[in-house]
Amino acid sequence: MKNIATLTLNPTIDVAYEVDKVFATHKMRTAGEYHNPGGGGINVARVFVRLGGNARVHYLSGGATGVALDGLLDRHQLVRAQIPIQGETRVATSVLERDSGKEYRFTPPGPVVEETEWRLALDQLSQVTCDYFVASGSLPPGVPEDFYGQLAAALAPRGIGFVLDSSGAGLRGGLSDEHVLLVKPSQGELQQLVGRDLKGPDAIAAAAQDIVRSGRARYVAVTLGHEGAVLATAESTLYHPAIPIDAKSAVGAGDSFVAAMVYALASDWPVEDAFRYGIAGGTAAVLTPGTDLARPADIDRLYAQIKTG
Repeated sequence: MKNIATLTLNPTIDVAYEVDKVFATHKMRTAGEYHNPGGGGINVARVFVRLGGNARVHYLSGGATGVALDGLLDRHQLVRAQIPIQGETRVATSVLERDSGKEYRFTPPGPVVEETEWRLALDQLSQVTCDYFVASGSLPPGVPEDFYGQLAAALAPRGIGFVLDSSGAGLRGGLSDEHVLLVKPSQGELQQLVGRDLKGPDAIAAAAQDIVRSGRARYVAVTLGHEGAVLATAESTLYHPAIPIDAKSAVGAGDSFVAAMVYALASDWPVEDAFRYGIAGGTAAVLTPGTDLARPADIDRLYAQIKTG
């Protein structure tokens, strides 16, 4: 099994609650309280390690909430490499309303990262040793749009497979050159990137394949939520519908998809099978409540359904 490193520039402490019903003004008594370390790269590492892989978590954090995040990462027994900043690490909250089954999610923008801080982070990360590097999550305020692109270019000469899962400026700037192995946008993120609506799997597949053929990424996997996912390579595209399930929480579904797909790629699976394993990972995450993520037994069970379905 190959080693991965992950990067979370804007991590969170993920807090989740359940309430019977959401009301304005009134105090609501909660149940089912969860606290977990969160943010794209951290979530990817959590699932990757559960599957049996080795991962080192790189992340920016600061303040009292940064100390709390360190403790949560230690509780999950993740190998971590903290990059200190002055700003306070953010806290994200999700609330499940039992009566309606609706989930309400509150995510702050995160702390401002000073230029000296992100330049130091870029220097340190450029020296990382691993087989795959997963840059996942949004850019915090203050970090330049092309940060992920700069990092991918710095790692490319050493043959490290760069995986990108971001949105908006982070996605656009990360695809500014030809150093990305795999990029995983959602349908909405892809539409924002290309600047137009994409109706149906065929249009999504064509837009994804345009990215591959332009040289900006070798593979593009687009997640479509309850409608499935699309994979684009230079030679072909593949659409797979979603597996019908009883959804409990959408938190971490995209991260679990990335973790499972990269785990399969790191195990030398063909990219099409790795894509299917990614779908199983994303679907498995939706089965878990609160801020929990995909579990290996669920991933393997769902993957078997996909392969035989």
